[in-house]
Amino acid sequence: MPFVAYRKPNSKQVSGFFMKDDLLYSTYQFTESGFVFAPFNPEEKAILFPFDKSEIIIENNIIDEPFYLDEIIATENTSENEAHIHLVEKALAEINKNKLVKVVVSRKEAIQLLNFDVLLTFKKLLKTYKNAFVYVWFHPKVGLWFGATPETLLNISDDTFKTMSLAGTQVFKKAETVVWKQKELEEQQLVTDFIEHQLKPISTSLKIDKTETVKAGNLLHLKSRVEGVLNKGANLKELIRALHPTPAVCGLPREKSKDFINQNENYKRTFYTGFLGELNLESKKSSLFVNLRCMSVKDKTAAIYVGGGITKDSNAKKEYEETVSKTKTMKKVL
Repeated sequence: MPFVAYRKPNSKQVSGFFMKDDLLYSTYQFTESGFVFAPFNPEEKAILFPFDKSEIIIENNIIDEPFYLDEIIATENTSENEAHIHLVEKALAEINKNKLVKVVVSRKEAIQLLNFDVLLTFKKLLKTYKNAFVYVWFHPKVGLWFGATPETLLNISDDTFKTMSLAGTQVFKKAETVVWKQKELEEQQLVTDFIEHQLKPISTSLKIDKTETVKAGNLLHLKSRVEGVLNKGANLKELIRALHPTPAVCGLPREKSKDFINQNENYKRTFYTGFLGELNLESKKSSLFVNLRCMSVKDKTAAIYVGGGITKDSNAKKEYEETVSKTKTMKKVL
């Protein structure tokens, strides 16, 4: 039967929606109440676990078992290496022609599973990534997904909303001073400028905090908090459409980047870089997260999804190496 279990960042409370039937419900207007699981392409339908068709379970005391987690050694697959480097070079060619300012390109890596345990994998994610939105999601007509995402798409209560600009990546190294290069700083500023531009027409009291460094698993990112108040005539659907997909998962200009991704990535993203979370709970509160650091599992194979933002200063080989670092989030719990 369909279900989702999840924990919000820096919380000890695990919540679950357990469906009472196995029908496939969807939402287009985002006016319903429940848990939403939306794909990368906004034209495709978002799946909904309706509140009134689910049993809701909240648990505060998930057993804190000691787990053995392998130290993942980054390994390169020659064919995947060459394919991704070629994709990045193609993206750079479009940027150099001034057709794109930034584009996020990604790949899917298949991992064969010997002994796979759904509950154990979820518990390992919970224990390992305490400051991420951690989830396991299943529908018999869609599949099984896991994630530990560092990125909030949107928190909204009545008309007051919070979001974030998150971009730039480097591997966390203990005892080293964090230094960000111009490429990452510019990339993060592009995302911030886009969010400000998109939100100004539908909101008031827009406030953008200074950029800070945040840690997500073995990686560091640049983040700016954004908050505001939705205009009287605007609604949640307009807010979601204004933000998703952000330049952090798609690119700029948005439509041209989306076209490049759909035409040049050699697989279909489906729910990777989409969004998921609580929709209109407790008198119109929604809490939505971008579906990053995630994987789908089918027939004893885990598909891990990873990508990175390409700008004029990108280096194709380094971009591939960054995706290898990002696969560690999921490989660590398999």
